[in-house]
Amino acid sequence: MTVTTATYPSITEAQMIPRLVRLGPNLYGAVFTLMKLLPAHYILKRAEQRGELGAGTVVVETTSGTFGLALAMQCALMERPLILVSDPAIDPNLYRRLTDLGARVEICREPAPVGGYQEARLRRLAEIRAGLPDSFCPEQYTNEDNPRSYGVVAEMLHQTLGDVDCVIGPVGSGGSMCGTVRALRERTPHTLALGVDSHRSVLFGQADGPRGLRGLGNSLWPSNLDHTVFDEVHWCSAAEAYTQTRLLHARHALFQGPTSGAAHLVAQWWADRHPDRLGVVMLPDEGYRYQATVYDDSWLADNGLRLDALPAEPLTVASPAEAGEHWTRFAWARRAYDEVPGAVPRTGRPLPDRARS
Repeated sequence: MTVTTATYPSITEAQMIPRLVRLGPNLYGAVFTLMKLLPAHYILKRAEQRGELGAGTVVVETTSGTFGLALAMQCALMERPLILVSDPAIDPNLYRRLTDLGARVEICREPAPVGGYQEARLRRLAEIRAGLPDSFCPEQYTNEDNPRSYGVVAEMLHQTLGDVDCVIGPVGSGGSMCGTVRALRERTPHTLALGVDSHRSVLFGQADGPRGLRGLGNSLWPSNLDHTVFDEVHWCSAAEAYTQTRLLHARHALFQGPTSGAAHLVAQWWADRHPDRLGVVMLPDEGYRYQATVYDDSWLADNGLRLDALPAEPLTVASPAEAGEHWTRFAWARRAYDEVPGAVPRTGRPLPDRARS
């Protein structure tokens, strides 16, 4: 029998669609190997179709995590040069993978006064592009192809599960949650969206500050984040996310990263409270990058991140300004950012000290 290479997908195509796993009577997990493969593949292929990737075009992007890895994998398969601008948060194993895949990685060593490392990376990105004769930036924070790529996830969920009452997931660029939920609501307008953020992320009204929990949250407001999609916002601490990540592995044999743990903490709480409704939780990436941190008991103990028990439920607050240091819930109610009382103005002005205590 003769088998052509066209019969089989590439590694990025094979891994970009999640596996659907049952986590409880009314809760399913959309389990990704690497969620960012989906927008990376879609954005680059669409750019190629539009003629935006010429023979000498260099792909340039800012990232400190999995979107960079997804781009590096896709660019390696497309045999295209890639420059990534990152910061000291990038771990050595990820750096090694990126360079093995042929990417050039530049590290910004100092944060910008406003916008932190993400703003510093954007400035360096602009400098690099100014020095190149032909470049393309996927711009995951602003490119509408990012949320648009998740339409296939919504289609899979609807075809497999029927009506989905609630989607719970971490929020960073805004692509996965906004794209998936908007596509689902074309069929089921009642579908709820519970976004999971980290404390001191500006996405849902808190003041910018240092964040131990990476992979979700942001120091800038991405235009792909449509605030009117979200019914609730939950903020989690790093310790809570790490503890739930370990429980997700111990109870369900799902070896995922800490953003998955944060999302599952909220999703399990929602599913327990609504036994007659169906929820789906987005679990973005596998846990191999975190074996020396989240999955290491000594590292957790040494960094004061090991919890003996998790709170049974979040603290419900009346505004983002009241969110403390632990798992907190706020009814966003599908409002635009500027309609939410207590949200930090988009100028980046910090909250008063009393609101941060």
